[in-house]
Amino acid sequence: MKSIIFICLGNICRSPLAEGIAKAKAKELGLNIKIASAGLSHYHNGEAPCMVSQDLAREHGIDISNYISKHFSQFNLHSFNLIIAMDSSNYKELKSMGLKNIKLLGDYGFNSKDVADLYYEPYKRDEVYNMIDIATSKILSTL
Repeated sequence: MKSIIFICLGNICRSPLAEGIAKAKAKELGLNIKIASAGLSHYHNGEAPCMVSQDLAREHGIDISNYISKHFSQFNLHSFNLIIAMDSSNYKELKSMGLKNIKLLGDYGFNSKDVADLYYEPYKRDEVYNMIDIATSKILSTL
């Protein structure tokens, strides 16, 4: 089975939103793909996604309210076909771990642009949703 994991810093804004969008798209397409998300820090372990991400997902018919943030160490990252970093800082940290199968979400149609962090920039909610929506479609089409 193919697999994707989305990684951001705290796993409460961008990556759970990407996981939710990707899972909804995979279900619509009838794809059997393992999709997960995680954070590089322990800051928010065990927390639900931020309300900005939950509201944004809900506005598009996706429920991520039951999601609980996880640290990347709960996963064997080497077992994923694709690791998607939400920004260049996440990408560099993942690269420093010796992982090979890493891409930036922005590599899928956005000239490697970083996904804005809704924790600090909630006013970029629509930009973030559109970026993740378009990129996840492209990611799923490549698997």
